[in-house]
Amino acid sequence: MTGGAPTGLSVGASSAVALCVGVAAWLVMAQDHGRRRARVLFAEGAARSPLRVRGETAGAWVRERLGERREWLCLPVALVVAVLGKSVLPLLAGGVAVPLVRRWLRRRARGKERERRAAGVVALCAAVVGELRAGHEPGRALLVAVRGTGVMGSAEAGVSAAARFGGDVPGALGQAAREPGLDGLAGVAACWRVAVDGGAGLAAGLDRLEGALRAEQRRREELRAQLAGAWSTVAVLALLPVLGLGLGAALGADPLRVLLHTPAGLVCLATGGLLEAAGLGWAARIVRAGEEP
Repeated sequence: MTGGAPTGLSVGASSAVALCVGVAAWLVMAQDHGRRRARVLFAEGAARSPLRVRGETAGAWVRERLGERREWLCLPVALVVAVLGKSVLPLLAGGVAVPLVRRWLRRRARGKERERRAAGVVALCAAVVGELRAGHEPGRALLVAVRGTGVMGSAEAGVSAAARFGGDVPGALGQAAREPGLDGLAGVAACWRVAVDGGAGLAAGLDRLEGALRAEQRRREELRAQLAGAWSTVAVLALLPVLGLGLGAALGADPLRVLLHTPAGLVCLATGGLLEAAGLGWAARIVRAGEEP
């Protein structure tokens, strides 16, 4: 290697690696772990700075433009690396990454949907208690609360029909509790059955159930806030190999040529990719185990 300025290929490789780092950082920052941590540590009604408002607006604009196709960002990044590295291997890797990223995004969306439904069950209990204390009979109170919250999805029709026509309301609630995120409806069904069979106060039982569900939700949020640091560590570990490639390109070592066009580089690339995947999977599994109740 001569002692002059970096070659055009090295500069291009540096730009490609910087682009990869930027996209990876955007995907990491798009996660809502930081937002959950802020909700736990600070008051919900705190004033937001104009810079934060602009950032949220820009993030919403990007998410709206991408829609449900964010996994396809892997292909343009892989194409840039393939052109600069003069190899088809990055394109193949990008094609393999698309379904993996899609599955991760869908799992994350399902988790958010479960959390939204769990919060909706808490709101449903509060709404039913309010309707009962306003003087409405239980069936009417449940019907109004179900329509107001709208968290039951496909089970809403069965619960509404049972509440409107005097059917088996506890059975309908128990059936709805089998759907993801609606576990709390099993407690509502138990309160309803006890109130009907034993004459106990339904409003008092649902009020206590709401408090218990709200406390459990608060504990989950606090646990996720405490695990946000662990998730950040996982993200940093995932970015370290990319930063290493950027450092090598900045020094003029041309790591893309070494990794993609030499036998030793291909062996190192395959071994490093497997170790990276295994390490990230192991770390993510440990963190997810800590999130489980």
